[in-house]
Amino acid sequence: MNNKIVLLILAFLLYSCGSSRSIVQVTIPVTKRVAVQVKKKPVPAKKQPVKPANTSGTQTLNATVIEKPYEAAIEQNKSNDNSTVVSKTEILEATTKVKVTTEMVLAYIDQFDEIAKSNMKQYGIPASIILGQGILESGAGTGPLSVLANNHFGIKCHKEWTGPSVKYDDDAAQECFRKYEQATESYQDHALFLTSRPRYKGLFELEKGDYKQWASGLKAAGYATDPKYPEKLTGIIERYQLQKYDAEVLGIEYVPTNPVSANSSLAQTNTADTYTVMPGDTLYSISKKFNQSVEELRAKNGLADNTLSIGQTLQIN
Repeated sequence: MNNKIVLLILAFLLYSCGSSRSIVQVTIPVTKRVAVQVKKKPVPAKKQPVKPANTSGTQTLNATVIEKPYEAAIEQNKSNDNSTVVSKTEILEATTKVKVTTEMVLAYIDQFDEIAKSNMKQYGIPASIILGQGILESGAGTGPLSVLANNHFGIKCHKEWTGPSVKYDDDAAQECFRKYEQATESYQDHALFLTSRPRYKGLFELEKGDYKQWASGLKAAGYATDPKYPEKLTGIIERYQLQKYDAEVLGIEYVPTNPVSANSSLAQTNTADTYTVMPGDTLYSISKKFNQSVEELRAKNGLADNTLSIGQTLQIN
């Protein structure tokens, strides 16, 4: 009996172990999504191409050509000092100061006399004035503005000018002056400049052959700021007999008086109180001739420096 009970208990236990399973809870870890900041490598900026240095001496700014100082033209003017005709030189000064020989001035006149006469016929400006201004303003074609800009009359840009230009020190630093392809364009523009501006209207009421009144009128109308501009201009006209071109256009006879040639000097018209500057004269040589100091002569004649022009009359006493 006892054995049966033990067997039943064992059987029950065996059954229970076979039919029951333990429940195991398995925790599966959940992987969190973590925002990872990835540092991007900086992208190097593209290098801009380096522009080559400007070695041409010019740069464009709003269609205006700005040139370096006129070393080349200055060197060319310096070469005039080595001219074979040293005794026949004079200083021309308007927009610049240059030394020229008589031959250079005569050659300049020979080059531009026809266009001056043509402009006189077409526009009514005396040929003597045109040539005289060309010689004075351009240094007979050797001044910086004429060499590098073909500007023979010192005409500034003004607001209506849209063409090329150069910068040059005149009444103020780095003023704007017109630039031309050819010198003949400068002569044409000079005529248009005078005929198109109201302030020069009174000039065309003067006689065509009255170069003295024209010279004074140009100064009065504001063409130049130099108080001695009329004197310089008429001096050139008379020394080189430019009135003869007016006479040719007007069809009247012209009798030359003391014409200047490459092999002649100016006739002196001195008095006890005055002296006429001759080729080769300097203020120093004149001061020695009259036993005066350079400072005295400058004071008597209101000279700002030692510059003289051939034919200029100096007060001595």
